[in-house]
Amino acid sequence: MKTSIRTLLARQILDSRGRPTVEVDAWLEDGAFGRASVPSGASTGAAEAHELRDGDPAHYAGLGVLKAVANVNGEIAQALGGIDALDQKRVDDQLLALDGTAQLARLGANAILGVSLAVCRAGAQASRLQLYQRIAQLCGVTAPTLPLPMTNILSGGLHAGRGMDVQDFLAVPLRAATVADAIHLLARVRHAATEVARERNLPTLLADEGGLSPGLESGRAALQMMVEAIGRAGLKPGVDIAIAIDVAASTLQAQDGRYRFAREGVERTAGETIAMLASWCDEFPVVSIEDGLGEEDWSGWADLTRALGERVQLVGDDLFATNALRLQRAIDSRIGNGVLVKANQNGTVSGTLAVIAQARSAGYATIVSARSGETEDAFMSDIAVGSAAGQIKIGSLRTSSTVAKYNQLLRIEEHSGAAYAGIQGMRGRHGAC
Repeated sequence: MKTSIRTLLARQILDSRGRPTVEVDAWLEDGAFGRASVPSGASTGAAEAHELRDGDPAHYAGLGVLKAVANVNGEIAQALGGIDALDQKRVDDQLLALDGTAQLARLGANAILGVSLAVCRAGAQASRLQLYQRIAQLCGVTAPTLPLPMTNILSGGLHAGRGMDVQDFLAVPLRAATVADAIHLLARVRHAATEVARERNLPTLLADEGGLSPGLESGRAALQMMVEAIGRAGLKPGVDIAIAIDVAASTLQAQDGRYRFAREGVERTAGETIAMLASWCDEFPVVSIEDGLGEEDWSGWADLTRALGERVQLVGDDLFATNALRLQRAIDSRIGNGVLVKANQNGTVSGTLAVIAQARSAGYATIVSARSGETEDAFMSDIAVGSAAGQIKIGSLRTSSTVAKYNQLLRIEEHSGAAYAGIQGMRGRHGAC
């Protein structure tokens, strides 16, 4: 068969933080080729698929991925040889069966996702399709959609050495007509934020995702700086640009269940944290809150949803971990209304697209997201467009690994003529994936 898998070859490369990650090449019998590299997170949920690391302190401080590479070049390559690359579901099911563990701990989700993505790219080339078109084909989406971007402006948490308690403050363009317009607006805010930081004699060093790390004393102070930066850019807060927040509350939660905001020197219960978030929504143009409470604080999340679910987008990242079982629990309990989608949390292309479909059928918004450790691979942009996810969370407009994703959106916009979701992307109903 011309489109059957002929060769798989993996190698160890470096991500945007200088840490090892897996890259996989896939060749088909007809000569079609696909290459993919796997991102890595810093703020990781306990339910995520397992990232296999070597643990050898003499090799990249234990972070090497040579075991995962060997698994691709050996066991996985042998098992997938001859399988039709156009049958993505069969490829991915074979990978899951081969590993045999719930969180892909034996072969490593980094090995498995690298193969799944590389095969998907090779299949796209064999079909003479762009990757976003192949993703749309797999989803049954007839009208790929360009996503609403949210861009990291200020960073704290694990992305910035805990200079601030809350992990990320992001800008969301409200009045752009195209992706190109949206990116331009976001670039203006990012530049203005740097100017504001310099004027205040605050650090302008970059966090993991390219945002500024000003080390402000509270989340409210960061929101005030966001509003100032939006105004400095000549834009109106809440009219031209809104704000999204990633609390990453699992990293703040102690064993007693309370949330410790060390920079502020304050501990809060779940109820007090909800009250804090509600006050921010009252005072600032906040449209989205991610991981407002911890990943196992299901009762708190129910309270949060009752309090704010009709006002803002409540996104689960660590809470859902791009995991169908955890998402279904939330759907059944009416918890949250948005899902952050990270392919390396799930482990396969098919599984990731299935979670998008599951979320959409329940009316949840879907946001395809990058990780803090990225590569120049822009596959997430193609997934966001091809699946018509509606939203994308890439990181800041800094560093080539992050800007590569924005640039890919610009190329797809030029090539596809697809509609831009805009703020309607937050409604969670864009296509048939």
